[in-house]
Amino acid sequence: MSRWSLDTHTFVRRAVAWGLTGAPRDNPAAARTERRWRWPVLLALLLTIPAFYAELLNQHPSYWADAAYLLAAAVVSAHLWQVARRCRHAPSHLRANPTDLLLVAGLLAAAAAPSSLQSTPALVLRMAVAGLTLLRMVWTVQHLITRGGLAYMLLSALGLLLACGFGYWWLEPSTPTLADGLWLAFTTAATVGYGDIVPTTPASRIFSVFVVMLGFGMLSLITAAIATAWVETEERRLEREFLHEIRREMAAMRQEVQALREDLARARGAGDEPPPG
Repeated sequence: MSRWSLDTHTFVRRAVAWGLTGAPRDNPAAARTERRWRWPVLLALLLTIPAFYAELLNQHPSYWADAAYLLAAAVVSAHLWQVARRCRHAPSHLRANPTDLLLVAGLLAAAAAPSSLQSTPALVLRMAVAGLTLLRMVWTVQHLITRGGLAYMLLSALGLLLACGFGYWWLEPSTPTLADGLWLAFTTAATVGYGDIVPTTPASRIFSVFVVMLGFGMLSLITAAIATAWVETEERRLEREFLHEIRREMAAMRQEVQALREDLARARGAGDEPPPG
């Protein structure tokens, strides 16, 4: 699926990545709506992370975890519908976002499923929904990969490290202090694996899988932001050199045109003089 969007002065096709696509660039209203919903969607999806582990740790269904899944489904659905209704053809926008549709269905199913400790299919379902959630969150923060977005990416990495540290502090018995949880989060996300502290419970081991995936994703985004900054810096240098060359050539052309005008004026003046007696 692809669509036309405004890029400088031409229309180009934008390919759908990961089953997700944003608002058309030539539709300012839809683009503004998407930007307004960006952070609410991200925060709602973040709430499903502790909800997943609350369902994994409790023998009975957790009502607040189910509420978090329902809230995330409602926010993603509202975002998708609000953007679609401002597009010229709403069904096309919905068909261009199959991952969002699948995520909404998965969140609703996760809220209705029994406790993960009592049902292996429910655990598998919630793990699949967690994978889709991670994919959606990474896609949401792609706009930060710009020359000026490196600081935001570093702050996001710090916030992610703190969140993972709190997660290990909550889930892992071998991390009695927050400092131990942060250390385990760092060594897991960086795939260092010193072995001094290791996950020992099923919940913390499953959590480690997502920490590694988040670590790879965040490291890739930060690397891309740094590479983008270098590339854009080099492009700006080339643009300055190109503009300097254009200005120099234009100045030379102006001097040549002025010399031609002066020669033409002298030739006309010589033609108007009366012949000698």
